[in-house]
Amino acid sequence: MSDEMTTEKDRASAWFRSLRDQIVSAFEALEDTQVSGPFADRPAGRFEVTKTQRQSEDGTDAGGGLMSVMRDGRVFEKIGVNASTVYGSLGERAQNAMAARKGLPGMKDDPRFWAAGISLVAHMQNPHTPAVHMNTRMFWTPHGWWFGGGSDLNPCIEYDEDTKAFHAVQKEHCDRHDPAYYPRFKAWADEYFYIPHRGRARGVGGIFYDDLNTGDWEKDFAFTQDVGRAFLPAFLGVTEKRRDTPWTEADKDRQLVHRGLYAEYNLVYDRGTKFGLETGHNPDAVLMSLPPMAKWV
Repeated sequence: MSDEMTTEKDRASAWFRSLRDQIVSAFEALEDTQVSGPFADRPAGRFEVTKTQRQSEDGTDAGGGLMSVMRDGRVFEKIGVNASTVYGSLGERAQNAMAARKGLPGMKDDPRFWAAGISLVAHMQNPHTPAVHMNTRMFWTPHGWWFGGGSDLNPCIEYDEDTKAFHAVQKEHCDRHDPAYYPRFKAWADEYFYIPHRGRARGVGGIFYDDLNTGDWEKDFAFTQDVGRAFLPAFLGVTEKRRDTPWTEADKDRQLVHRGLYAEYNLVYDRGTKFGLETGHNPDAVLMSLPPMAKWV
C-alpha cells in the first residue's frame, strides 16, 4: 500500500458514488408507487441533480461531486443525497482541529487532505414516517487515514416496533464484522446525536463511528460498505409501513417542531456541517440537510 493510497482512494470514491446511484434509484421507485392521502394526486418526485465544485484558496480545482435533491414528492417532502470527492490543503483552523482531536500534529507541516463520502438526509411528507440521516466517508492525510459514518432514525411520532426494526438491520450488518461493533457504535450514536441545550436526543438513534482505522484498510472498507448497504433495508421497511398512515394537522405541527430540533443540531453541533463550510465546499450541498419547513414554539 503506497503512502498516497491512490488505488484505495479510487475504490472508496467509486463505492460512495455507486451507493448514491442505488439510493437515488430506490427512492424514485418508491415515489412511483401509489400512496393514499393528500399527496396521492401529486406527480412522483424526481431528483434534481447538480454538479458541485470545490475550489482551493488559489482558485484551482479541488474536487466536487453530485448534489441530488428531491422536493415536494408523494413520499418525500425534501431529500438530499450528496456524493463527493474533495482534496486540497486544510486551513489553519482545520489543521488545529486535526492536531487536537485526531492526534495528528504533522498537519501543520503537510496539511494536504483527501475526503470522499456520501451524505443523505430525508424529510418526509407524512408525519408518521420518520426522517432519516445516513453518511459514510473515507478521510486521508499524509499522516493517517480513517473511515466514519452511520445512520440514525428521527421520528417525530415514535413507534417502538419501527425503532427495533431499524436497529435490528444495523446490528445484523455490524455483527458480520465484529460483534462488539453494534453496541459500541450504538452508544456512540446516542452520545453524538444528543442535543445538550435541549437535554434530549434528536431521534431514536442508530449507529455512528469515526476514526475507524484498525490497520487493515480492506477490513475497514468492507465494514463501511456494509453500513451503506444496511441503509435501504433498514429505512424502506419503516417508510413503506407508515407512508399511508392517516394524520392530522396536530401531527403535522408536531413534525414541524421536531424539525426545528433537527435544524438546531445540524447548525450547532454537526461536525460534517462545520468541516464542509470551513473547507470551502458548496454551502448549498453542505446545508441540504436542513428541512424545507420547521417551527419553533
